[in-house]
Amino acid sequence: MKPPRFRYTAPERLDEALAVLAELGDEAKPLAGGQSLVPMLNMRLARPSVLVDLNRIPELDGIELVDGYLRIRAMTRHRAVERSSVVAQHQPLLSEAIRYVGHLPIRTRGTVGGSIAHADPAAELPGVLLALDGAVELLSQRGERVVPAAEFFVDLLTTVAAPDELVTAVRFPVLPPNSGTAWLEVARRHGDYALVGVGAVVTIASDGRTIEEARLSFIGVSVTPVRARAAEAALRGQPVAPDTWRAAAVAVREELDPTSDIHASAAYRRSIAGVLAERALALAAQRTQEGRER
Repeated sequence: MKPPRFRYTAPERLDEALAVLAELGDEAKPLAGGQSLVPMLNMRLARPSVLVDLNRIPELDGIELVDGYLRIRAMTRHRAVERSSVVAQHQPLLSEAIRYVGHLPIRTRGTVGGSIAHADPAAELPGVLLALDGAVELLSQRGERVVPAAEFFVDLLTTVAAPDELVTAVRFPVLPPNSGTAWLEVARRHGDYALVGVGAVVTIASDGRTIEEARLSFIGVSVTPVRARAAEAALRGQPVAPDTWRAAAVAVREELDPTSDIHASAAYRRSIAGVLAERALALAAQRTQEGRER
């Protein structure tokens, strides 16, 4: 299949890209890694009048630690995140989850900002961002705003970003001490989108035996990534023990309302979500304890 006709522009400065988006609005489409947009163009699911190629704008690339969070600029490739020692040290959940993104050629071209902006409900990075209470930096000629992840994803492949706004960076807050993380997912084949995926964060209290905070973020179960807020609340103050993880799995199954499609039924997704939650919580807690012992 071939894409519809479009005009192409490749600005070399951020202000040039913003000017095009301000002029054309939703007639223009930013091109980042192209791993989602190009197939959509070929299937004519996207029909922009103009493609705005962001690949020549150097200020949109880079990873930095800033004021308690990891700031990853929008055009940073998945592979750069995967290989970054800074990410591995300060944000292990992201470092673990990024390895599930597609295959190596996809991670070599795909970008962090592109994945977040595309907002596929089965993609790993939106789920990680939500698990970590992260935020998205949006920029337009009207100014900049920072949107929490919980408010950014609003529907299937839909975010709060306006047509003239660019995702310029993504913020992943560094977790408090005594925290452990784990990412698990089930897919038909390695590199496929997850049927169900979960990111778990467990913070252990100073006594080393009770849960101070827990987070569970799911992908593949709804039109957006979702947090199991009721299950999280039930985990606070509970002992670090297998019975606690089993109870959390029950709570997750009661809370989630998955969708059915050609790949999996809602009942299957609900069952797998509970299994993955139990395993991920146990693994995150184990990693917390291992970190305390080092």
